[in-house]
Amino acid sequence: MTEAGGDLLLDGFDLSRDDGLETAVIISLFTDRRAEPDQIPPELPQDDLRGYWGDVQPSVEGDRTGSLLWLLAREKQLPQTLARAEQYCRDALAWMIEDRVATRIEVAASYHSKSWMLIVVDLYRPQGERVQYRYNYEWSAQAAKRAA
Repeated sequence: MTEAGGDLLLDGFDLSRDDGLETAVIISLFTDRRAEPDQIPPELPQDDLRGYWGDVQPSVEGDRTGSLLWLLAREKQLPQTLARAEQYCRDALAWMIEDRVATRIEVAASYHSKSWMLIVVDLYRPQGERVQYRYNYEWSAQAAKRAA
């Protein structure tokens, strides 16, 4: 049993492939970015800053992979929590604008149901088309698993 998971899409007996854009979005949003000590809420372990191992020696100084969505693990369903989630997502995806993968990124977060947040990401490609991804993010269950 794993603490987090995802779905694999099969194409015959092989994994289905995409152009890599959604994979980049998933890695950007759902990899735990390293937090600064002052960003850790008091209810979370103060010595767990997390972080992506590849950021130890990034190819571009200051580049950091992932998002701080994990900091919302014990937050209540409040408008402020949605605003923070949206900002964390925008920060995590900002590299796509810098690297000209997208010209604009819009993020909207809403409460889908108890303990579930719906995150909608609209990416505007340089050619002008809009690509939309939707993710259900369960955070309170993750907190319960870590506390156990």
